[in-house]
Amino acid sequence: MRQGITDAVKHLLIINVLMFIGTLAIGNGEAFYQWFALYFPKNPLFQPWQVLTHMFMHGDVMHILFNMFALWMFGTAVEQVFGWKKFLIFYLLSGFGAAIIQVAFLYVQYNSGLTTLIESGIAQTDIVSVLSEGKYNTGWTSILGDKLDSFLSAFNSTMVGASGAIMGVLVAFGMLFPENKLMLIFLPIPIKAKYFIPAIIAMDLFSGLTGQSFFSPSNTAYMAHVGGALTGFLLMYFWKKNEKDKYRWN
Repeated sequence: MRQGITDAVKHLLIINVLMFIGTLAIGNGEAFYQWFALYFPKNPLFQPWQVLTHMFMHGDVMHILFNMFALWMFGTAVEQVFGWKKFLIFYLLSGFGAAIIQVAFLYVQYNSGLTTLIESGIAQTDIVSVLSEGKYNTGWTSILGDKLDSFLSAFNSTMVGASGAIMGVLVAFGMLFPENKLMLIFLPIPIKAKYFIPAIIAMDLFSGLTGQSFFSPSNTAYMAHVGGALTGFLLMYFWKKNEKDKYRWN
């Protein structure tokens, strides 16, 4: 396996860095976020292209450094097996899968609160109108109780980062190189990829369902990680199952 950065990984790194520079340089980041971050589809700031562009946006220096390091480390090895065309398709599909699962999870939270408000006698158009102004009615607190925070967070959520796509790449790496040993920075114990990667996914799933964070910030889109990993696994499973479809596309 040759050393260095492969073609698709190199270009993905460049695009991510350029987008990050643009975020810092234009409108103090606000303009780029409104254009390219992924907003909840009911939010008036949502645009269809955000399903793609959010993968190339990052919140801060540590966010992009960590993601780009992971993309280089695992993506290079996977691309050498797949070839650049197949790797790029795999990467983007994993990112789309991450977005779909995260948005679906937010819809569950949003619809739960919306249904409760409607059942209390408030018109849906009035609810959406208030939310679209970036506000909420304080009277909703007594109606929604513990649901209020998740309801408001779902509507106002934004998602940025390559993490979902990279989780798919991480799954591919684990399936291609199951005996390779990996370790966390905060837990420097070598663990085989076939054990390490499922453990990371399980922690993301637990954090997404409970809100309890292990190593990531509390605002991490954990279900996007799970969605990217699930998409990556399904792609690997069906590509491997189809004998006519070899791993590599030149």
